[in-house]
Amino acid sequence: MLIPVSDERTDFAGQSDADLMRGPTTGRKGMHKSRLAGFIVDCQTGDVEQAAAFWGAALGLKTHYDPATGGENYVRLIDPNERLHIEVQKVSHPSRVHLDIETDDVEAEVKRLEALGAKLVERVRSWCVMEAPTGQRFCVVRPQSRDFAERAHRWS
Repeated sequence: MLIPVSDERTDFAGQSDADLMRGPTTGRKGMHKSRLAGFIVDCQTGDVEQAAAFWGAALGLKTHYDPATGGENYVRLIDPNERLHIEVQKVSHPSRVHLDIETDDVEAEVKRLEALGAKLVERVRSWCVMEAPTGQRFCVVRPQSRDFAERAHRWS
């Protein structure tokens, strides 16, 4: 089963899919950064706002729903420390939680994770869906956090 995602998360107008996968470190042999961006609560629901209200209350986080910028299928849960990107996402598959790994070079990070035993499941616009050797799905995404450059692990 694939994790349904959409191009609504960020506006990438005018950029090719190949450009979106390459990061600013592409071309610097073996150098890129990555880190845990956060997690996405996938909810098989007709009402993503109601699902987000539950998870926001359960985790003690405020919710932010803005279909114009975030898309109709996403509600952001606001981490007051701005350390994790947390979203509730409306999906068609059974509900679950998946992690996002943010990176400045999606292609390099996918290759690194494949070398560790992960499998590429699907390329979706600017990110990739992958599967760990133990079956969990996760996404490799462009940087989501303001402090990415300072906190990410440098791989060489």
